[in-house]
Amino acid sequence: MNKIKIQEQLEQRLIYGLSCEWEQALWVLSKFHRQLLKKPVFSLKNMENRIGCWSAEKREISLSRDFVLNHSWDDVVEVLKHEIAHQFTHEVLKAKNEKPHGPSFQKACQLLRANPKASGSFQPLSQRVYNEIPNQEDRILLKVKKLMALAQSKNQHEAEAAMLKAHELITRHNIDLLNQKINQNYVSVFIGKPALRHFREEYVLNRLIQDFYFVQGVWVSAFVKDKGKMGRVMEISGTKQNIQIAAYVHDYIKHYIDFQWELYNKDKKLNRYRKTDFATGIINGFSSKLESQEKQRIKADAKRALVKIKDPGLKNYMDYQYPYITSFRKNRLQQDQNVLDDGISIGRKLVIAKGISETGERGKFLPEK
Repeated sequence: MNKIKIQEQLEQRLIYGLSCEWEQALWVLSKFHRQLLKKPVFSLKNMENRIGCWSAEKREISLSRDFVLNHSWDDVVEVLKHEIAHQFTHEVLKAKNEKPHGPSFQKACQLLRANPKASGSFQPLSQRVYNEIPNQEDRILLKVKKLMALAQSKNQHEAEAAMLKAHELITRHNIDLLNQKINQNYVSVFIGKPALRHFREEYVLNRLIQDFYFVQGVWVSAFVKDKGKMGRVMEISGTKQNIQIAAYVHDYIKHYIDFQWELYNKDKKLNRYRKTDFATGIINGFSSKLESQEKQRIKADAKRALVKIKDPGLKNYMDYQYPYITSFRKNRLQQDQNVLDDGISIGRKLVIAKGISETGERGKFLPEK
């Protein structure tokens, strides 16, 4: 099959993905509004100085071919929702004699949870969150990264102390912000990749970063590009700084699990389900270490009472962003307790350190093996 044919098939799949995401975006609307909005035509086009466009005459939503092919899927969905808001403004609100981003469009964005700025030369979501150079307001992030660099020490006690100090700094900073009642800006990004199936350890890992790193997460529907179907992905919400840290810890632990499993399973030839037991053990072991640190900190500093405080601003943001949330339960298959216990022992020794490279996905650090 030649390259042109492969490219055509890929683009057809991506256009189908845009159609699926259009349907998904409408579920946040009332039934009345959903019935008024009819599916448009979708296309990928070569564009200059813009990343998306709604054509009322053609009833067509077009996205930049280069943008869709070279950016993460949550970047693409953000732009798509912006163009759906333009469609909604025209076909449902019947706005006339208004500027393109006028009052009716702003209302449409509010109803669709769309970003009114996600057009033109606007910086994509992932770049805004991960690739911006830290400024003076991000000193907390710089301090955490410096401590993670110290956590690379070959001395286990020094490395452990540096990591725990970084975690304490994150906790103190967030609790101080909440006590001062400082208004925060929140964003939502995918963590991990959309997939048709997620193993149990991914749910356990996502629970860990929500418990300890001041973000909240929801499993959302998302198009799986290589499968051509809708799957699910974890979307986390929080401040930009907390998302950077949580996403880094998430990726670090995943790389750590893969590396440790390769060593552990070298001569055992265990199946994929046992890797889930092993991975769950590592995450639980690391979680128990963080819980122990929190208990010690609360005991040693009772006056400051560094107990987790719920962020009312983030709660309000989540209530707005995800008005219809349903819960589900994963069936737990039989697990190997010995493999789980071995994972727990290894997880208790895990130290989150600065990675060796910033060239990974979305510019995030990669953990050193």
